[in-house]
Amino acid sequence: MAILVLFVLSKTMVAQQSDANIGSVTEFKGTGRIVRDKPYDAALSFGIESYDNVETTNGRIGITFLNDTKVRLTEHSQLLIDEFIYDPDPSKSKMALQFASGTARFITGKLNTINKENIAISTPSANVSIRGTDFTVTVNELGESLIILLPKDDGTPSGEIVVATAIGEVILNQPYQATTVSMFETEPTKPVILDITLELIDNMLIVNPPKEDINVTEKSVSSNSNNLLDVDYLEFEDLDIDYLASDDLEFTELDINYLDVNFLEDLLEIIQDVNELDQTETLLQADLDLKGTTLGFDPDTQINTFTTDNTITFIRALENTVRVDLDKSNAYTVILIQNGKSTQIIVNGGSSSTITIKQND
Repeated sequence: MAILVLFVLSKTMVAQQSDANIGSVTEFKGTGRIVRDKPYDAALSFGIESYDNVETTNGRIGITFLNDTKVRLTEHSQLLIDEFIYDPDPSKSKMALQFASGTARFITGKLNTINKENIAISTPSANVSIRGTDFTVTVNELGESLIILLPKDDGTPSGEIVVATAIGEVILNQPYQATTVSMFETEPTKPVILDITLELIDNMLIVNPPKEDINVTEKSVSSNSNNLLDVDYLEFEDLDIDYLASDDLEFTELDINYLDVNFLEDLLEIIQDVNELDQTETLLQADLDLKGTTLGFDPDTQINTFTTDNTITFIRALENTVRVDLDKSNAYTVILIQNGKSTQIIVNGGSSSTITIKQND
C-alpha cells in the first residue's frame, strides 16, 4: 500500500512539473544555461518556466512559448522571464519579458492569444509595446538599447512597435526601422531606416563578452615559478624562431573575429548623429535659438530638453529634480544650480531678466 502511495505521489510531481512549463528550448547551439533554483545546462526540449533566467555564452538559444511566440538569443545574451500565463481567455493571458543584455529576436505567436495590453517587454532603458510583430533588441554593457523592426517574408512591415521611456516614445512601423535609447530618463532617438539585412543582424549584433581578468592570469603564471633565481633565461629559444618566414601572417576571411567588431556602437553613433542633425533642423524650423544645452538629453549638462507647440521644457534629475516650462517665443537666461553644479541656458539670445533656480538636498 505504501509503495502504491509513493508511486501516485511521484506521478503527481511529474505532472505538476510538466504543467509549470510555459515553453521549451527548440533551438540550441554552443553553450548556455537556464538559471532557476540552480543553473541547468541548456538542451533541446528543456522545459521553460516563469521566472527563469536564460543565459548564453558562446552559443545560441531559441525558445518557443505555448502560444507559439518565439525568442531567439545570440551569443552573450540574457533574458529574464518575469511572467507567462497562457489562458484560453486572451484577457487572462500575460507575458512579461526583460531583455537584460545581448541580442534577442522576438517573433509574435498566434494572433489574439494574449491581449496587447498584457504584454510587457522591457530593456534597462526602454519599454516596448507590440502589435503583432517581429523585431530585434540589442542591449550593450551600458544598458543602451537598439530596437529594429523586421519585415515579413514578403518584405512588408511585420507590424508596429512603440518604444517608450519616461519622457517620450516613438513608433516603428517600417521594415528595418530603428531607434536607440541611452537611458530610461531620455527620449528615444528619431526612427531611421537602416540599410541592413537579417543575416547581418544575426551575425554582427553580438555584444562582446566580458574581458578576462589579466591580473588573475599573470598571477597564475608567476605562481608556477617558486624562485626567479631558478629560471635559466639562457634556455629561452624563441629568439631563434623566424616568425616572418611563417605563412601564419597571411590574413584570410577565416581570421575574421566578428566579436571584435563593435557594430552596435557604430550603429548607436550613426543613429545618434542623425538625431542630432534632426534636432538642429527642429530648432531652425521652430525659429528657436538655444545655447548652453541641446535638445533631447545632454550628457554634459544632464538636462533633458524638449519642445511642444508653444513651450520649451528643461528637466534635470540628479539627487532631486528641476523642471522649467517656458514660452518658447520669448527670450530667457536660465541658471540651474543643483548641489553646486551650475548650468546657464540662453534661449533666443537671452534677456536682462535672469531665472535662477537653486536646489540642495
